[in-house]
Amino acid sequence: MHRQGRCVEAMATRVLVVDDEVHLVELVSGYLRREGFEARAAHDGPGALDLARSWRPDLVVLDVMLPDLDGFEVCRRLRQFSDAYVLMLTARAEEVDKVVGLSVGADDYITKPFSPRELVARVKAMLRRPRQAVRLDPEIPPPQGVGELIIDRARREVTRRGRPVALTAREFDLLAALAENPGLVFTRDQLLENVWGAAAYDDHVVDVHVANLRKKLEENPSRPRYLQTVRGVGYRLNDRPEVEDQ
Repeated sequence: MHRQGRCVEAMATRVLVVDDEVHLVELVSGYLRREGFEARAAHDGPGALDLARSWRPDLVVLDVMLPDLDGFEVCRRLRQFSDAYVLMLTARAEEVDKVVGLSVGADDYITKPFSPRELVARVKAMLRRPRQAVRLDPEIPPPQGVGELIIDRARREVTRRGRPVALTAREFDLLAALAENPGLVFTRDQLLENVWGAAAYDDHVVDVHVANLRKKLEENPSRPRYLQTVRGVGYRLNDRPEVEDQ
């Protein structure tokens, strides 16, 4: 009964698998469906974007090397209208591929060749905190003001000076984690555990996401008022951003 209940719950989760290798797509989709996920496939960039708009997946497994549009460009365009989690597939192990993928809005990456079971485990880890469940949690605090920012956990929205700020799901989770205790310094390991929930990630992932948040939240990202670095320790959300640094 417990196994059946988990499967029914997972059926609501939509995963879009994007790769031009038909056999790989069928293999990964089959594993996902056996675990109770609903899976659909696309084999090129334009097709992936069209399906993402119409089907609204919760998570996208996205290959870097695609015809017409590469995975980086697909991810960048996807972020203009979707906050779906993105797991990128790359055939190359170079750090630059991983950093570029994260900088355009990906949440995780996995290097080919990989085990389909490993990929499914990554998918489950990314979906550990479903966004719908977060919205309905009665214990979610009311919107929180920090300087010119309003952080609304119930709606998973951030505004600055009354204007919405488009954040990826992971960027919002990172900001919300820092906002739990404004002024308190979090180490990279603490943020990895709180936001990513897995020790398999390199702590450079935190640096990349903080840099992306600064571009969206700060007037001058090189002199951040909100997301401050504490050298040798980690990061904090400034609880008095209205006070300019001297």
